[in-house]
Amino acid sequence: MHTRVWRKGRIVLPAAVRLQDDIRPGKVFEIARIDRGEYRLRRCEPSPNEGLTDWLLSCLEKGFFVSVDPASTDDL
Repeated sequence: MHTRVWRKGRIVLPAAVRLQDDIRPGKVFEIARIDRGEYRLRRCEPSPNEGLTDWLLSCLEKGFFVSVDPASTDDL
C-alpha cells in the first residue's frame, strides 16, 4: 500500500488502514526513524487516567460533592 507526502509534510493514511484499525481524527501517533528511508509509525494510547485529576477538580466547582459529617464515616 502506498501513500505520499503532501504539502506541509502531511502523510495521509489510506482509508482501508483507518477503517481496519479504527483510526479517527485526533488520534496521536509517534514516528521513529529506524534508518534512511525506514520509519515506524505507532499509535499513542492515552493513559487510562489521563484527565482524571482535572475532571475531579472540576466536580468541586460544579457542586457535585456534598460535605458529610465526619462522625458518619466512622462505621465505614
